[in-house]
Amino acid sequence: MKLRNVLIVVKDIEKSKKFYHDLFGLDTILDNDGNVILTEGLVLQDEQIWKSFLEKEVIPENNACELYFEESDIEAFVEKLEKLYPDIKYVNQLMTYSWGQKVVRFYDLDGNLIEVRTLVQKNSENNKDENK
Repeated sequence: MKLRNVLIVVKDIEKSKKFYHDLFGLDTILDNDGNVILTEGLVLQDEQIWKSFLEKEVIPENNACELYFEESDIEAFVEKLEKLYPDIKYVNQLMTYSWGQKVVRFYDLDGNLIEVRTLVQKNSENNKDENK
């Protein structure tokens, strides 16, 4: 068995397609009128379709899961985020963990949690072992 996609619920498919393309370079693979598959396995589902299927309300900013991305030039990413989406709601602004990895967390246009981190850096001892 394979996990094929991750689905998130959005209010406006077109705005969300633009958002994920602008920030993460995700392109549309398939657009089935309210259900859009993007590259990297992200699926956007129209909120009204989802609500009618589940017969439950969608709860934005529920913090039950997140989309996780890695970016080597996180400062440039944050600059682009602030330029293109100045009203974005942050969970935490760009910060650096004690081990040196940088991270920013924010909500997309529909309250889905996103985390972007720099690549995990190997410690110097691991690097020495690799060079042998």
